[in-house]
Amino acid sequence: MSLVGRLEDLGLSDIFQILSIGKKTGTLILKGGRGSAFVIFKNGLVVRAETNDIDTNFGEDLLKAGLVKDTIYNLALEVKKKLPEKSLAEILLDFGSINKEVLEKITRKRIERVIYQLLLWQEGDFQFELDDVDPNRKTEVTETGWELSKGMSPEYLLMEGARVHDESSQTISVTPEGHDIKIDEEKVWEEDWGTESVPERQDIVSLKALTQELRFPNSASEITLLILRFASNIFQRGVLFMVGDKEIVGLGQFGLEIEMADEKIREIKFDYDESPFLKKIIDEKRPYKGEMIKDLVTDLLIREIGQGYPDEVAIFPVITEGRVVALLLCDNLTTGDKIGETEGLEIFIDQAGLALEKSLLQRRLQEMEKKN
Repeated sequence: MSLVGRLEDLGLSDIFQILSIGKKTGTLILKGGRGSAFVIFKNGLVVRAETNDIDTNFGEDLLKAGLVKDTIYNLALEVKKKLPEKSLAEILLDFGSINKEVLEKITRKRIERVIYQLLLWQEGDFQFELDDVDPNRKTEVTETGWELSKGMSPEYLLMEGARVHDESSQTISVTPEGHDIKIDEEKVWEEDWGTESVPERQDIVSLKALTQELRFPNSASEITLLILRFASNIFQRGVLFMVGDKEIVGLGQFGLEIEMADEKIREIKFDYDESPFLKKIIDEKRPYKGEMIKDLVTDLLIREIGQGYPDEVAIFPVITEGRVVALLLCDNLTTGDKIGETEGLEIFIDQAGLALEKSLLQRRLQEMEKKN
């Protein structure tokens, strides 16, 4: 995959969405008038990000938060001079001065801050190096931070960046002279490191991020891609099927660990009348969460997508003009995580059905105009 260009032509949010839906692994390198930066992705999630467009580096954040002492921090700096490819976080962990849990917490806030800063960039060059996740010697950023054990959703980071921008725009202070007004951006990022913030539900975060894009889709295929993108934020695996009068045909997927996954899925075709389980879901036009009932068709389907029957599945019908036109099948077989809240996805799929109706209507009008 080659992804190279200028931010003036392809913005950071678009780049993030491409890497997220493709579940890419590699390093996004950015260079511009404001500085240098890198963002490391693993399976479409952000695990590390740093830039020299911020006043403090990762180690200074730890010092400022009172998590390491001055003497220990200065000793770590001396070690880094001798071992430049080792980050301060790794050195301090080796010292026993800080534990992984704290590093993970600090890193999450640090990544949010870095992405917010990068969203302010109006110009610059970018390049994505596929499958290369070594942060050293790629940019002028010398402090590479810490890599998260569990990555962060790019959609969440984009939404959080927009939220902080709104807050920082409102957080202003006036100097004693009463003339100069400045944004007190730093206060927005001040955190009590000992308290846990309550994360917003992933399905709601994705709903906010993608609903706007659903308002102006260019085609039916773009709508189906948005459905897969949304679902990939809250499930490990998913397959989207097109539903005809009698047949179900594979359309797209995410997260399947099989060879040539997209091609294999598009080759799937079966008669859903032979599956009492799927036929009931299509006839009732309601989402289903629970055990996948075994029958001739589901056995065939599980063999195609691999790894055996999951403990539970979630199936969502996409309804257009009163009939089911597509079926989204999702699970968390890869990790075994229990399926969480999905109301946000259900709302989005309802909206996607309406968007498909609009797309079909526009196509019919165009065909009528051609005939006339």
